Amino acid sequence: MTDSDLADPAASAPDPSEPFAMTWGRVGGSRLDAFAAWARDRYGRELGDYAELHAWSTEHAEEFWGAVWDYFAVVTSAPHAQVLTGGPMPHHRWFEGARLNFVDQIFRHRDLPGAAVVSIDESGQRTELSWNDLEDQARCFAGTLRELGVTAGDRVVGYVTNGPEAIVAFLGAAAIGAIWAGCAPDYGAATAASRMSQLEPTVLVTATAYDWAGTTHDRRDAVAELARTLDVEVVVEIDRAGLRLDPAALAGIRVLPYADALAGPVLTETEQVAADHPLWVLFSSGTTGVPKGIVHGHAGVVAVQLAMLALSMDLGPGDTMFWYTTPNWMMWNIVVAVLVAGVRTVTYEGNPVYPDPSRLWRIVADEGVTMFGTSPGHLQATRAAGLVPQQDLGTRDLREIAATGAPVPAALIDWVRAAVGPRVPVLSVCGGTDVVSAFLGCSPWLPVWDGELSGPALGVGAQAFDAAGRPVRDEVGELVITTPGPSMPLYFWNDPEQARYLDTYFDSFPGVWRQGDWVTQTSRGSFVVHGRSDSTLNRNGVRFGSSDLYEIVESDPAVAEALVLGVEQPDGGYRMPMFLVPAPGHDLDDAELDRLRTRLRTEGSPRHVPDEMHVVRALPHTRTGKKLEVPLKRILQGADPSAVLDPGAVDDPSLVGDYVALAERWRS
Repeated sequence: MTDSDLADPAASAPDPSEPFAMTWGRVGGSRLDAFAAWARDRYGRELGDYAELHAWSTEHAEEFWGAVWDYFAVVTSAPHAQVLTGGPMPHHRWFEGARLNFVDQIFRHRDLPGAAVVSIDESGQRTELSWNDLEDQARCFAGTLRELGVTAGDRVVGYVTNGPEAIVAFLGAAAIGAIWAGCAPDYGAATAASRMSQLEPTVLVTATAYDWAGTTHDRRDAVAELARTLDVEVVVEIDRAGLRLDPAALAGIRVLPYADALAGPVLTETEQVAADHPLWVLFSSGTTGVPKGIVHGHAGVVAVQLAMLALSMDLGPGDTMFWYTTPNWMMWNIVVAVLVAGVRTVTYEGNPVYPDPSRLWRIVADEGVTMFGTSPGHLQATRAAGLVPQQDLGTRDLREIAATGAPVPAALIDWVRAAVGPRVPVLSVCGGTDVVSAFLGCSPWLPVWDGELSGPALGVGAQAFDAAGRPVRDEVGELVITTPGPSMPLYFWNDPEQARYLDTYFDSFPGVWRQGDWVTQTSRGSFVVHGRSDSTLNRNGVRFGSSDLYEIVESDPAVAEALVLGVEQPDGGYRMPMFLVPAPGHDLDDAELDRLRTRLRTEGSPRHVPDEMHVVRALPHTRTGKKLEVPLKRILQGADPSAVLDPGAVDDPSLVGDYVALAERWRS
């Protein structure tokens, strides 16, 4: 980015009717350029453009993933005998014979200069760990776990904030082959236990409090309840705000201060485990029953993260990634995994817009962030606040913004060009907890189109299928994956016959993974994500996603947030209500609602106009910020709320009652 770019954003802004194409990788060529040149020489393949590169990565998956493994010189104590064996999907096995440990891929960067981890809390306190410090603390924590009797395959769980202690504890557990799972302490004890109790953990690592919007929330009672429910042997206490656990409330469970855990014997040799040894367990959102424990292995996570972060996102030593997240969301795992690529990671504990909407952007500026990961909701909040980060704060080092969790409306991309920089792309990513990586996303070799994802990720055979299982282009279909990937789940926890696993992903198209999103794959190879396929809207046979309506309504200054549901009725009828939260200072009266209907009709189509509009004080979300489209739809169809929704997984369960009441009115 040049000084002239910063001085006059409009001067170099691209024509909105054309692809927003730029070389957003590092000057002098991207890491993908170097990898492709190496692969051409090694395998003699023509890899002149992304289509050829992607075809190689899916049609010759064993060769491609072996190339990723070798190019990045994955650290092992024993090599794999074969990259890919078994089948059909999902019965493939990856890198059989290899012995390794995830943390060795991070410890190899011990001599890199500067910080490995920078953590900032809501008060602005900054903690920095060098690469040496990170390894030393993780080895000490691992040694303490070993001294406590934890062995490979045991489970260590975290009830932790998004600080350095969580990263150290996870790495320490992984270093001895223990299995990690975690969530943030804003989850209630019962909700956390509904996940962690499935694992029968040995050790609980926990914070005693967390800060949010200037308030310290004491979680000691919840910690005591959780520890008793889990029946762990030891609680490692991370005290916050001087709050310490009361041993009497823990029913004899040993409490070990975090500082003492770092003073234990140093682990000199990491546990070398099989390629498919479990690294961590992530849980589904818990909105449709007992959360599923999704298990991923050491080798698969390493391979896929290197392909995604280093090749597709062009990150490596010298870069700094800041992705706002919490331990409740799979992006926390990405925040840790970026260390594998030698990238400095920045974490933030607290409300992203406290004390004002500039909070995260100040971190971007102060820490020299090159890749900023955020959500469309955060971009919308800062846009509504009138913030111009490049002028107000300085974002000169920022090379790319990544956004996930929801489709990014074109209006927000326009704002980024004007307020952040005309050559800073918004790279939309579509992935999930299922694979802790991306199915669809970006590449330095692909242009960026407004409102679209540039293409399928390397190694991912992504397509759109119609109801008959046929690939379609330029029309809405089911997102499916036709090729196996190294970080597809090893299995679900407590699912020995793989019944839940197969039902979740392979019930619709045998041998083909159904992700559960409606997408359009365009003729040029990009994708448009329309929303979850089981919450997709359908007007007289014409299907479209909720994001189409959100792009129109949520860009309106009178609307803070919107939710739309397509509800099939028992009598064959169909109702499409919309729920609107007014923006501060606005009153959504009848005249305003009529104006919004007109916008939907003219900017969308007549079928985009809801059957009814309800003005509400707030919308309920999952703890990771996702709108509850599917469970609320099912409640409006008459389902028992307790059967489709875990109240502990909702940010404000009291809001759900409004939809129960509406369902009752519909039935009367």
